[in-house]
Amino acid sequence: MEATGRISTEQPLKAMVPWKERISYGLSDTACNLAFQVISTYLMFFYTDVYGLSAAAVGTLFLVARVIDAFDGPIIGIFIDRTNTRWGKSRPFFLWFAVPFGLMCVLTFTTPGFDDAGKLAWAYITYILVGILYSCVNLPITSILPSLTNNPQERTVLGTIRQFGGTLGQIIVTVFTLPIVAALGKGDDQKGFFLTILIFSIVAVVLLLNTFFNTKERIENRQKVVRVKDSIQAIKRNWPWAIMILMNFIYWMAMTMKNQTTIYFFKYNLGREDLVPMIMALAFGSLLTLLMTPAVAGRLGKRNTMVGGLVLAIIGQAVMGIGAYSLSVPIIIVGVVINAFGTGFISGLLSVMLADTVDYGEWKSGVRAQGLLTSASSFGAKFGMGIGGAMTAGILAAGGYQANKVQSTSALHAIEFNFIWIPIVGFAIAAIALMFYKADKQEKMYLVELAERNAKLKSEE
Repeated sequence: MEATGRISTEQPLKAMVPWKERISYGLSDTACNLAFQVISTYLMFFYTDVYGLSAAAVGTLFLVARVIDAFDGPIIGIFIDRTNTRWGKSRPFFLWFAVPFGLMCVLTFTTPGFDDAGKLAWAYITYILVGILYSCVNLPITSILPSLTNNPQERTVLGTIRQFGGTLGQIIVTVFTLPIVAALGKGDDQKGFFLTILIFSIVAVVLLLNTFFNTKERIENRQKVVRVKDSIQAIKRNWPWAIMILMNFIYWMAMTMKNQTTIYFFKYNLGREDLVPMIMALAFGSLLTLLMTPAVAGRLGKRNTMVGGLVLAIIGQAVMGIGAYSLSVPIIIVGVVINAFGTGFISGLLSVMLADTVDYGEWKSGVRAQGLLTSASSFGAKFGMGIGGAMTAGILAAGGYQANKVQSTSALHAIEFNFIWIPIVGFAIAAIALMFYKADKQEKMYLVELAERNAKLKSEE
């Protein structure tokens, strides 16, 4: 152990994390979801049914904004790799960007009295900026994980706690947002959404600052500042990383299309908008499988556990499709629960398997580029969210969707297609891609080799 309290990467499988720090780490994702989940779940509905933008305009906005925003991930990752402070590389970003992120979330749901062109311009500016600032506080959650511990099982535990916290934030948002909007707005949805996001954003800022103060980067990167050209070396021949980026893209595209049309499906296809909070609450099912993830992954392997989660998600979507055909709410509820069980396994391992690619990249190239490698997941996720949002809006527009009116048969089919069938295709493609992920079987071997290599380099210094 060095005087700084950090451990270098030649000490494998030993770095454990105290419970206070585990919980503080998990609360960082609670913070991000409390604020940003309102945007990813309700912003399309807010834009079309509250702010008055057309579905076609929103679709173009989502595509353009997310494509632009997708490129901020690698840039921020490079900044993380080049950061060298007494707090570490990733931790300072929680301190620097928590307040700006919370403020921009509030501005995104602010409705200035502009004309149609002004409204659209405001939406573009705030939506792009909130995405960039989200990356500034969310990417460090993933990039800091390889620095918290180099113990694979401990990383799985931390990843599970993180996703438990993130799912908890997501559930709070999806279950309570509309009731809080109704209670605070008293019939004025513009006012209700503004006050709701204000509350969530304040809590998010506090939780992000808590993560900064109560976490520690133990695993020291031998390169204090990682140059861009060196970071790129860590990508070469790093096939596990490429597969996880593809996985992030496909998974978040499918989930975005599903989540954004939940309220449309229950409002227009079933005529039961009142069920939305209850349906969202069923996401609690994912918490059960999240808690099981470390044990299941330890037995079956991380890849196989995630593939199993995708299969469960597909089965859940198919059951929901049967319920939609028969207009049976009980069958749809069963499908939602099965789907939630599946996504619990998936979300519990996404960041963990991506963090593992940092070690794999260092083993292959000798460069530990945790900022660039983990931040690239933001590119995949945001690009997927952007494509998913644009496809959702485009399909709704093509189906003839009109806000707050009785929908045509084609519009109802468009909503159902987004909510049920496209996610099935996405989950299936993701499962196939994961079959080529082989790092699980090599993990112990390359960690030992990496430790021996680093020990030798240190002894030669």
